Amino acid sequence: MNFSVEINIMPHKALLDPQGKAVNSTLHNIGYKTIEDVRIGKHITLEIEAKSKDEANKIIENVCLKVLSNPIVENYSFSIKTL
Repeated sequence: MNFSVEINIMPHKALLDPQGKAVNSTLHNIGYKTIEDVRIGKHITLEIEAKSKDEANKIIENVCLKVLSNPIVENYSFSIKTL
């Protein structure tokens, strides 16, 4: 079976996000004063072939933990859909 996967990786809330702070500051400077707490992360899409959705879920979980994210400073979430 083929699956489409969307993965979101974000820095932990407790950690400083310099990129988010810079964007937030720029938005305030150009007049968007009501926008607060900008956080910048990664959005990854991929396709995977697996025997079942459970197997795809296990593979993506391992890929997120071992390759795509740094669990010390980032959280991740993903969704899997059948193609």
